[in-house]
Amino acid sequence: MTRPQLEPSGVLRMVELVILVLAGILALPGCQKYDELIEKDQVCLQKWSDLEADLQRRADLVPNLVSTVKASASYEQATLNQITEARASATGIKLTGDDFTDPAKMKAFEEAQARLSSGAISRLLVSNENYPKLQASAQFGDLMKQLEGTENRVLRARQQYNDAVKDFNAELGKIRGSVINKATGQPFKPRVYFSAAPESTAAPKVSF
Repeated sequence: MTRPQLEPSGVLRMVELVILVLAGILALPGCQKYDELIEKDQVCLQKWSDLEADLQRRADLVPNLVSTVKASASYEQATLNQITEARASATGIKLTGDDFTDPAKMKAFEEAQARLSSGAISRLLVSNENYPKLQASAQFGDLMKQLEGTENRVLRARQQYNDAVKDFNAELGKIRGSVINKATGQPFKPRVYFSAAPESTAAPKVSF
């Protein structure tokens, strides 16, 4: 009894089917790796959003701080002007998209934040010792405590963002991650760490 012979078109369809199955098997790890890069990139965005929220919280406290100081003491106008200008600079820079892969733009953002945090606000905290009446103000003391807590939250948010960047960059730098990135047109680029000035990592000291 002779076996039925497959027509050439049937053979071609079987070969195509086998190729598609093999291609799917081979592509599956690549798709998983791509999804993993997407997920880690989203974590970076989330952590950056958390950091921005803490930075905005600090910026929102500054107008209240300036108003309280003006009302409570005969304070140096130059110091208050510096705080106001530093706040405007810090809130005027927003990073999006490819900015997170641009060292120059990240540095400009970091410097603007440092001018407010470790510059203007720190000078205010140090020089307020010359004004006993200001130190005795309950509202001023409350603002200082809020600023101190905010600075600690900002520092923690920076660390969490950098941890997410480390995780993402490491995954992107691995052989499979690099291959998938190139195969998909290189949609992912290494992110730049947030490396604020050393003095800005210390929370302002509250003196009463």
